[in-house]
Amino acid sequence: MSSRFLQRCRAFSSRASYNETPLKSQYDAVVVGAGHNGLVAAGYLQKAGINVAVLEKRHIVGGAAVTEEIVPGFKFSRASYLLSLFRPKIVNDLRLKECGLKIFLRNPSSFTPLADSTKYLLLGLDAEPNAREIAKFSPNDAQAYDRYEELLRRFVDSLDPLVDLPPPDFSRLASGRWVERLETLASASNLFRAIRNLGKDSVELYKLMTSPAAKFLDSWFESEPLKCTLATDAVIGASLSPYSAGTGYVLLHHVSGEVDGIRNAWGFVEGGMGGLSAALAKAAETLGATIKTNAPVTSILTDDRTGAARGVLLEDGTEIRANVVLSNATPEVTFGRLVAKEALPEGFRKEISGIDYRSPVTKINVALDRLPSFATLPRPGPHLACTIHLGCETMASLHGAYLDAECGRASTVPLVEMTIPSVLDSTLAPPGKHVASLFVQYTPYAATWTDETKNAFADRVFDLIDVYAPGFTASVVGREVLTPPDLEAIFGLTGGNIFHGAMSLDQLYFARPAYRCPVKGLYLCGSGAHPGGGVMGAAGRNAALVVTGDIRRSHWRT
Repeated sequence: MSSRFLQRCRAFSSRASYNETPLKSQYDAVVVGAGHNGLVAAGYLQKAGINVAVLEKRHIVGGAAVTEEIVPGFKFSRASYLLSLFRPKIVNDLRLKECGLKIFLRNPSSFTPLADSTKYLLLGLDAEPNAREIAKFSPNDAQAYDRYEELLRRFVDSLDPLVDLPPPDFSRLASGRWVERLETLASASNLFRAIRNLGKDSVELYKLMTSPAAKFLDSWFESEPLKCTLATDAVIGASLSPYSAGTGYVLLHHVSGEVDGIRNAWGFVEGGMGGLSAALAKAAETLGATIKTNAPVTSILTDDRTGAARGVLLEDGTEIRANVVLSNATPEVTFGRLVAKEALPEGFRKEISGIDYRSPVTKINVALDRLPSFATLPRPGPHLACTIHLGCETMASLHGAYLDAECGRASTVPLVEMTIPSVLDSTLAPPGKHVASLFVQYTPYAATWTDETKNAFADRVFDLIDVYAPGFTASVVGREVLTPPDLEAIFGLTGGNIFHGAMSLDQLYFARPAYRCPVKGLYLCGSGAHPGGGVMGAAGRNAALVVTGDIRRSHWRT
C-alpha cells in the first residue's frame, strides 16, 4: 500500500494544472476554494470515505500558499512565505512528506541589524548563542530570556490541544437534541482543562492575552532591539500597535508552531509555499478527491423547501450537486456573496458583517542579481537565511508606523520583514541570483493606491533597506507590489487580511465564526473559523472532522 501511495504521488508531481480533471454532476461534498485549508479538508473527508470535489477559481491550487514565477526565472512564495504553524498531525495523517513536502529549517532564524551602528541581534534555537547575542545589549535581558521562552512554552503546551478541537458552539445549547448539548459542554470543558493544567501560570496567561505586547515585554526586558524584535510577532499581519490591547495573544499565536518536532522553529518549504499546497493536492487526489482549477463558484445553492445546501453553481453555468458544501473563502465572501441573503437569518448576517478585516500588509516580491550585504554583518552567512527585521529598532518607531496608517497613509518609516529563501533553496532562482520577500507594514487598505503610489511606497521601502544594506536597490532586477486591495483581488482575502479576519480577542475561539452555520449542510473550513490565520491547516482538519461526525450521526438517526 505504501509503495502504491508513493507511486501515485510521484505521478501527480509534474502536474501544473488540474483543469483537465472532469467533473461529475454530484459529489458527497464540495469544497469551495483550493487554499491549504480546503485541500486539508478534502484530504480528511476523502480519507473518511466521503467523495469530494475541490473547486478553485484560479489556475493554481494553494490560495495564498502558492509559488508563482512573477519575474522570468524567479519563483516566489507570492503571498505567505514561511512555515511553522502547520499542524504536524496533518503532515503525518496525509503523509505529506511522501508526497514531496520538504522543509528547510532555519537556525538562527531572526536577524535585526541596527542602522548607524555596528551592532546586530541574531537569535535562534540555541540558548547559549542567544544569551551571548542579547548580552551585547543587556546582561539582565540575557538572563531573563530563557525564563521568558520557558513561560511561553508552558502557555503553548497547555493551549495547543485546543487548536485541534472545535470550540464550543453555545448556540447549540438551545437545541432540542441532547447529543448537541452534551457535545457543547464537552467542548467547553476542553478550555477549562487547558487553564487548569496551567495552574498558577493561568494568571500570567490572562495578562498576556489581554495586555498590550509592549507592556508584557517591558515586564521582562529593558533593551529596545530585543523588545522590538519580539514585538514583530505581536503585530505582524495585524492593524495594531504593540501598545494595543490584545497584541500579547498575537505574539503567542506566532510562537506556537514547530518544524520537524522543534518548537518555535520556522522554515522555508522547498519550491516555495506552493510546495506545501502541491503536496496537499497530491495527497487528496491520491485518496480519490477531484480537484478542478479555473472553476470559480458564483453561488452556493440552497433548497427552496428545506433551506439546506444542495450544491454550487459555477461561473460557466455548471451546477454541481452535493449535500455538504465547505467554504474555504472568508466569512464575508461566503455569507455576503455566495449565499443568498434570504437563506440566512438577519441576526447572523448582521454578526458576520461586523467582522473586522482591516489589514496593514503590503507584500513586495523582489528578484535580485546578488545577495544583500548588511553594513553590520557584510560577509555571507546564516543571518541571510533569517527573517531580517528592518525599521524596528525602538517600540516608538513601531508605534509611529502604526499611527501613520491610522491616519490613512502608508508608514513613513515602515516595518519590514525580509526573507531570502533562495539562500537555502536553489530551486527558486537562477544560479547566483536570489528572490526576496518583503512583508511590509503599515499600509491601510483605504489609502489611494495607484501604480504611481504603489511604486513610490516600494521605493521608500527600498530606500530604508539601503540604509541597512547599501546597494540593495541596485541589485533589484524585478519586483511585484501587492497592497491590501491587491491581496483581496488576487487571493480573495477580504480587506487584504491574511487571517480571514483580525485575530483580536473579540474574534477568537468561540467568538470566531463556527464551522457550522445556519444553513444546514454548509460549513466554513478556512481561516475565518477557529483557530484563525496563518498556514496551519487546523481549520480545514477540524471542519472535516465536524462534517464527518454530522454525516455519521445523520446516518445513525436514519
